[in-house]
Amino acid sequence: MMRESLQKYQAAMRQMEVRLEVLDRDLSLKKNRNPIHHIESRIKKPASIFEKLQRQGFPVTIESMEENLFDIAGVRVICSYIHDVYNLLDSLKKQDDLEIVTVKDYIANPKPNGYRSLHAIVRIPVYFMDKKEMVPVEVQMRTIAMDFWASLEHSLKYKAVHEVQGIDASDELKDCSRIIEDVEARMQILARALEVED
Repeated sequence: MMRESLQKYQAAMRQMEVRLEVLDRDLSLKKNRNPIHHIESRIKKPASIFEKLQRQGFPVTIESMEENLFDIAGVRVICSYIHDVYNLLDSLKKQDDLEIVTVKDYIANPKPNGYRSLHAIVRIPVYFMDKKEMVPVEVQMRTIAMDFWASLEHSLKYKAVHEVQGIDASDELKDCSRIIEDVEARMQILARALEVED
């Protein structure tokens, strides 16, 4: 039963990847540039699913998983510029067979630790032999710089490194996040200037 359920999420994840690849190619033809640098995807492992259900106080059943967890399938979209992230979200909103369930904008409103990214829960149609089902996929959209920051933060968090040779890793990460935000704003100005010249 679990394998069957996860296969549904696997199909939804793949459908989402294809949608994003098509959008990227379409924009490449029309604007002569690719907004998507690369795409990563993952399905949560059963142990992580059960742990999250327990942590959030939900019953540890497949029905509960399907009802309460929306990030079993995840797609991460790495873009070059911030405006690519928002343009991509706008493009997804225009697809009439997709349902945007929630959007959390951690770019405009970073988390206290400095994390920046745009998270959307999207329900995408998956067609089976006898039915169609709208399956949720978490789509995280961020820039290359935001992804670099998140990778470093993830590594530090799991190594439980809080202070290394007199450095407060938490404060350093927040500072780096602010610096990256400033650099991205400047890069955005350059990118827009290049687009005007095309």
